[in-house]
Amino acid sequence: MFSLDAKQPVKESLLLLATLGLMFALAWINLSSTSLLTSIREQGILRVGTLNSPMTYYQDRSEDTGFEYELAQAFADYLGVELELQVANNLNQLFSFLNQRSVHLLASNLQLTDDRLKNFKPGPIYRHTTSNVIYRERRGRPAPKTLSDLYQKNLAVLANSSQAELLQKLNLEHPQLQFEIREEADTLDLMRAVQEQSLDFMLTDSFFFDTQKSFFPGLQKSFALGDAQPITWMLPGNADRELMQALQDFFNLESTQALIRDLEIRHFSPRQNPLNFFDTQSLRTHLEERFLPLETHFLQAAENTGLDWLLLAAVGYQESLWDADAVSPTGVRGIMMLTHPAAREVGVTDRTDPIQSILGGAQYLANMKERIPERIPEPDHTWFALAAYNVGLGHLADARRLTQQKGFNPDRWEDVRRHLPLLAQERYYTQLRHGYARGHEPVRYVDNIRKYMDILHWELQHSFGRLLSEQSETAERLDPESLREQSERILRNFAPSL
Repeated sequence: MFSLDAKQPVKESLLLLATLGLMFALAWINLSSTSLLTSIREQGILRVGTLNSPMTYYQDRSEDTGFEYELAQAFADYLGVELELQVANNLNQLFSFLNQRSVHLLASNLQLTDDRLKNFKPGPIYRHTTSNVIYRERRGRPAPKTLSDLYQKNLAVLANSSQAELLQKLNLEHPQLQFEIREEADTLDLMRAVQEQSLDFMLTDSFFFDTQKSFFPGLQKSFALGDAQPITWMLPGNADRELMQALQDFFNLESTQALIRDLEIRHFSPRQNPLNFFDTQSLRTHLEERFLPLETHFLQAAENTGLDWLLLAAVGYQESLWDADAVSPTGVRGIMMLTHPAAREVGVTDRTDPIQSILGGAQYLANMKERIPERIPEPDHTWFALAAYNVGLGHLADARRLTQQKGFNPDRWEDVRRHLPLLAQERYYTQLRHGYARGHEPVRYVDNIRKYMDILHWELQHSFGRLLSEQSETAERLDPESLREQSERILRNFAPSL
């Protein structure tokens, strides 16, 4: 009796453990069956992996932008959640994000290749692109037209890129096709190498080349290798049906298709670099047709801020050609091209209003000057403020730190000017706090404004002299008071800094 009674509690304990185990198993099954889409909505966060590059995501004047960033933001809005970006330094790290499940998807201008299809699940296809041969145009050297023109030449591609995968397949049938796979480089590095003739050819995405060509005037795009390939987002291989369906529904929306068309125009359309614009005749025409109605506002802005009115006028011309309705590819607008954060900082509610834009832009430039260290003397202090106005204080700080790391003076504009373009090179911007920037743009920006100031000064002096000459012909017919008023009007109009 004793032994039977002793076994009873053991049986009850085993039964209890079995019941708890069953309940735990059912809970685990229920938990594991929760869809990824449900998890995203419950957490309120969509985690997206991308690269810091001009094709995907970067900061422009301290605002987040880029084709993939804006499209991913739209998808997050569609789901009713916040977007959280995880920015990789290279393709290896990018795909590791997905393998380690630290992101829900990748949005980074990724071509759908055979190797990627083996490991990941593609989202909807939203664009096609080709991989084209890029060469330096030189007199006496014909452009490459066929694959055989690349045999025994110095050709390079990026590691883990779709172009590397393509060349590896072609090499099986064309062993004469030799190429280098570069680990520590980015596409702009390869373009620069071809420009400088240390490479004969490179292979890159056609869309990317079109966006950067104006900064490499010696480079041309030749034939495409292979057929056009689809561009898509990448998801884990076990991505559930609900998330895939949500993606498909989002991309099927007419509003999404309209957004993609708009983003392609703004980010990928082949166009001349507006910062290369420098046309004295056009400036003279705009001086007469556009500047005169705005003149009093520039003078008021100069009085409000203590800045040179010629400087403010030159900034306005560089930004918009004094066009109140101007809109940049990234959405900044108005005569002084204020971003949303900049407009909020200076109290501008309508960026297309000429008065608000000029007065607000002047105040924003004055704010930039206040944030530049006082120890930097003029005129460099102003050139630094202009660079910050264009590219943002964060990127300027990165360039100054990089300048110092290389043994140069971070408080001297000419030294920083030499290092700003390095912000577009992956081996540098991946080590900097604010990442990728089109570092050549603030260099051209400051150069152009300085030229416009000189031309404006000359034009206004010339006009002043001409009007004085015309005035002298009628001076005898004017009484002294009228003559004094006429002279003051000319001085106010054409030499207001006197």
